[in-house]
Amino acid sequence: MVRNEVKGDSVATDIRPRIQASLDQFLAEQQPILESIYEETLPLWDSVASLLNGGKRLRPLFCYWGWSAAFGDSQHREGVITAASSLEFLQACALIHDDVMDGSDTRRGRPAAHRQFASLHRASQWQGNPDRFGEGAAILVGDLCLSWADQLLLTSGLPAQNLDAAKNVYNEMRTELMAGQYLDLLEQARGGGSVERALRVVRFKSAKYTIERPLHIGAALALAPPEIFDAYSGYGLPLGEAFQLRDDILGVFGDPEVTGKPAGDDLREGKRTVLIAIATERADPSQLRSIHELLGDAHLNLNGVDTLRAIIRDTGSLDFTENLIADLLEQSLAALANAPLDPAAVISLTQLAHNAVQRNL
Repeated sequence: MVRNEVKGDSVATDIRPRIQASLDQFLAEQQPILESIYEETLPLWDSVASLLNGGKRLRPLFCYWGWSAAFGDSQHREGVITAASSLEFLQACALIHDDVMDGSDTRRGRPAAHRQFASLHRASQWQGNPDRFGEGAAILVGDLCLSWADQLLLTSGLPAQNLDAAKNVYNEMRTELMAGQYLDLLEQARGGGSVERALRVVRFKSAKYTIERPLHIGAALALAPPEIFDAYSGYGLPLGEAFQLRDDILGVFGDPEVTGKPAGDDLREGKRTVLIAIATERADPSQLRSIHELLGDAHLNLNGVDTLRAIIRDTGSLDFTENLIADLLEQSLAALANAPLDPAAVISLTQLAHNAVQRNL
């Protein structure tokens, strides 16, 4: 899940606005197409435009710097920024569908897409169940974002050879993402399990598609040799896992003003994270009863949130996860230091790594 904005950094100040401009231009081109189909489809566009007016832009940034560090041809820079921007539509698809599956109320401080459409249904006094309508509409908005991700990538103006190489990676990434989403659902249905299983969800639901695969797409757009792809895996996989582990901590301990999500929302959703796996393994009988009673309670109040937070702290789960994040970041940066990459771009990738895992609560 995406929650809070990474603090500004010198490597991204120029690229982020250009990513936004690319997204804005593409959305402006899609609005009249929807309107020509039927004016009442415009809430679909509004929902996407609202969601994409914010976010960290991590995936496009890693894609761009993956291309730059692989000595990409500078004449293709604008096309690469456009191609990298397409990853924001894939991310939007994942977020919208994730919120439906989790029953989340908010996203980035605003109503989640399915809540927006349920409210539209109620305000219009239409027939049927407003929540079912909202979920159905949100699924369609997510599907639309998935389609637009393909479209923006393939119309970026880059040479066909470069796009073909990138599309191969992109196809694998989408399969990994959807499989990871299913593994997440499966863990919740099973009631959670080992740290190993929780980390498997981390890897495929978030780590690979947040950092490793965007880097690989950048390398593919640069027509880079295999050793650069290998270097990006050594850097990107542990960093992606550290990023998601930080997100899991924010989901329990984060400030709603920063995260854009209610306090302890992951606890209400019953997320089977590494934090929960460690706490469950180490809990005494009383603590274990509290976990079973409170985790996944959709109506969990702040007292219940505080009880689970205390268990996570007292069992050492929070410290364990913080230490794991530090170890993964160290592993990632060590792989980057030994990679055959452009030194100037390596500085940017190093800054991005620190920003990705050192987010405020």
